Amino acid sequence: KMAAYEKRRAAAAPVPAGGSGLPEPGRAAPGGGGPAEGSAAEFLLRAGVTAMVREALLKVLEARPAEPVSFLAEYFERLVLAEAAAEPPGPPQRLARALWYVCLAHHSHRTAFDSNAGAAYEVLGCGGRRRAAGVDGRLYSELLRRICQRGAAPAEAAAELLRRVRCRDHEAVPFDVFRYGVLTCCVLLEFAAKADALFAVLGAGDSADSRLCQAVLRALEDALGAGHGPRPGRYLEAGSRLGPDRLALAMDQALQERKMGSSMSREEFLSKATALFIAKVKPVE
Repeated sequence: KMAAYEKRRAAAAPVPAGGSGLPEPGRAAPGGGGPAEGSAAEFLLRAGVTAMVREALLKVLEARPAEPVSFLAEYFERLVLAEAAAEPPGPPQRLARALWYVCLAHHSHRTAFDSNAGAAYEVLGCGGRRRAAGVDGRLYSELLRRICQRGAAPAEAAAELLRRVRCRDHEAVPFDVFRYGVLTCCVLLEFAAKADALFAVLGAGDSADSRLCQAVLRALEDALGAGHGPRPGRYLEAGSRLGPDRLALAMDQALQERKMGSSMSREEFLSKATALFIAKVKPVE
């Protein structure tokens, strides 16, 4: 029994560093190479892994996604694809990457959103062999169109918004104009989502009493008119003032009318609501 115990203890004893298969600092690497280049932390610093992971974690904190692991997987995948390209990618790839950047963080996270908008601007502005660096109106307008496609905003509202904030295809787009257009499109999508949630309160399914819808639209217009300043987000903040008390009052007044009420569809309500928002957007000059 004693011999068996000594045999087991010898098998479980820690392996010396020299026999672990990992080179020690100052010793030769197993493959016959030169001395090892330092500790694990030094290796990560030299390889750029530390900075890359730190940047990825900052992006997670900025965006606060619902699924952080999937977010990180997509982040590193796009990072590898970008570094693998020997030359700046073509417009479709640059547009896809720019769209990914502007959707990383919610527009209410001002610092993160501005940083990501700047990264998207740089991606679109990469010049190829036959093209000078800079964002032109064609790529800018296409990016705005793709942003609007990500939400449930009515097509006519998105088209009217693009007409207000677009630039000519051959024009160079300054960053402040670029950021304004991207931010306005993002706010439109959220505004449309809030309008859809309002409609869900008014009725069941895809129709609601038109008296209630008109009353809510009037209250929404009044709330939007209370906003001050050109920043698109302020229109959304003004719309958030349409609290339950104001909604209840508007709906009660509408129901007290003795007129026979017709119905309004969800599409019509969203169209009218988003038109109120579009009317507040300052056109790009």
